[in-house]
Amino acid sequence: MDHASVAARLARELTDQELERIFPELPAGTVRELLQDTGSLTATSSKTAKPVTQTPARSDTCSLYTDGASRGNPGPAGAGMVLLDASGREIAAKSAYLGRCTNNVAEYRALLLGLELASQAGCEKLAVYLDSELIVRQLTGMYRVKNAALKPLYEQARQLLHSFAEVSISHVVRAMNSRADELANQGIDNRPDSVK
Repeated sequence: MDHASVAARLARELTDQELERIFPELPAGTVRELLQDTGSLTATSSKTAKPVTQTPARSDTCSLYTDGASRGNPGPAGAGMVLLDASGREIAAKSAYLGRCTNNVAEYRALLLGLELASQAGCEKLAVYLDSELIVRQLTGMYRVKNAALKPLYEQARQLLHSFAEVSISHVVRAMNSRADELANQGIDNRPDSVK
């Protein structure tokens, strides 16, 4: 079996979870595209003498990192959102001041703003990464949403998630979400009533 066949078979047969376990630093969609590109590039280069160039990353496949922060819980809160293309390049980043709310409300509101950002950017396939284990477990159905303040935010998030052709939701450690965390804190720092 040649390299092209192996790469194509891995791209076709491995699940997203298996790809993310093998390559934890990359979203599964990115790994799958790289494997497919490797297979097609190897096959092309063995048939022709022309130089082979890699296919540019598709803009419809994106990774979204969001974070919400609240100082005081409840207290002044901010949201941070970072959107990456299939090759891991940042295509959009945003911070927002959310007013006074709890940390969990801030996490949901950051996700909602991030999903709107991804939709506006034309993302069709979306990998969502959050450092809030509670929100991830609620969105994936592992936990029920009992808090009355979170229920409408949860429903909005589910509705927005269904607007994408493919979605995965994963928990990441805070260190892997540092850019979104930085933007969430920036949202609080830049609030209208803050002393300069």
